[in-house]
Amino acid sequence: MNEARIEQRLNKKVKEHGGLAIKFVSLGFAGVPDRLVLFNGSKIAFAELKAPAKKLRLLQQKRKKQLEKLGFKVYKIDSYEAVDRMLEEMVT
Repeated sequence: MNEARIEQRLNKKVKEHGGLAIKFVSLGFAGVPDRLVLFNGSKIAFAELKAPAKKLRLLQQKRKKQLEKLGFKVYKIDSYEAVDRMLEEMVT
């Protein structure tokens, strides 16, 4: 399993639950998560996609902490199970 397949699974599952998983690109602000995940009821989270067992780079860790400090959830998604756990938290 690779990162691209995990990202496809995330997009598919989020859509099935009525949400959006928007590709997030921030020019001039490196290290931001890959996807902005949105659900009804103003539920917002960020998702950093990784191949299984890959770790966040130092800058990604810094961005994760910055976003969490602002009150946002930031998920590291490196498996189908991680996709399911994120959905369970966000949709229920």
